[in-house]
Amino acid sequence: MKKLTTLPKWFNGTIYDKGDTVTNPFSGEEYKLTGLELSMYDFIMGSQYAIEMMGGFFSDNTINLQNDMRKGLDWFRRHNGKAYMVLLD
Repeated sequence: MKKLTTLPKWFNGTIYDKGDTVTNPFSGEEYKLTGLELSMYDFIMGSQYAIEMMGGFFSDNTINLQNDMRKGLDWFRRHNGKAYMVLLD
């Protein structure tokens, strides 16, 4: 796997220099993420929270955020499929 050095141009979240271990709140499984992976993970989780606070996935108010979240999930699955399965699937 090629080492990641950047995030996609559309990404507008915080970029972390250092990674950390993330725990799936439902299964308790953990996975160590790089700084870039953690940045995308936090973006996805923050998007999910914002969508829920703005009326949910069936609200027209959240369409753009839902699209960005989907792109984030797709990015994560392509760049670290194992972590995706543990943390986001």
